[in-house]
Amino acid sequence: MRRTRRIVTGENEAGRSYIVSDGPAPNYVLPAHSPTLAQVIWATGEGAAEGDDPAPAGHGFGFHSANGTILRVADFPPDEEYDYSRVENFLDEYGVRDTEKPRHFWFHKTPSLDYAICLEGEIYAMMDDGEVLMRAGDILIQRATNHSWSNRSGKLCRMAFVLIAEDEGSDA
Repeated sequence: MRRTRRIVTGENEAGRSYIVSDGPAPNYVLPAHSPTLAQVIWATGEGAAEGDDPAPAGHGFGFHSANGTILRVADFPPDEEYDYSRVENFLDEYGVRDTEKPRHFWFHKTPSLDYAICLEGEIYAMMDDGEVLMRAGDILIQRATNHSWSNRSGKLCRMAFVLIAEDEGSDA
C-alpha cells in the first residue's frame, strides 16, 4: 500500500495556469474496521472541507458527499486478511450493510452512482446475481445497486472510485 500522488492545478492573479501542489494526498486512513487503505483525493459538495483543500489530512468522509462528489482511491488486500465482523459493524454504522443473507462480507448498497476503476491487480465485482472479474483498466458503472468487492488474488488490488450521491441531501 502506498499513498497516491495528488497534483492540483490553479490560476494565478494574471489568469495563468500553474501547479498549486504536488505531493502525497493528505487525506488517508487505514481504518480499524479493515486493512483497506482509503484515500480521498478530492471532494465537492457538502462533505468537502472548507478552505483551499477540500480533502485535507484528518477530515472525515462518509461514503458520499451530498450534492457533490468524492474521488477515493482504495487498496483492497486479499479477502483472507479481513476481520469480517469489523467490516459488518462499519457498514452497519452507515446503515448500508446487506443483512439479507449476503454472499460476501462487503455486500452493501448506497444511494449513489459510482464509477469504479481498477488501477492495479484484480478484484471481483459481486452482485446479488453474478459477478465479474475486473483487471487493471476495467471500469464498472455501479448504479445504486447492492454489491461487494472480493479480492481472491492473494495480492493487493488498487481501485479508484468517483462517488456521486444520487439523493439530494444524502450523505450515506
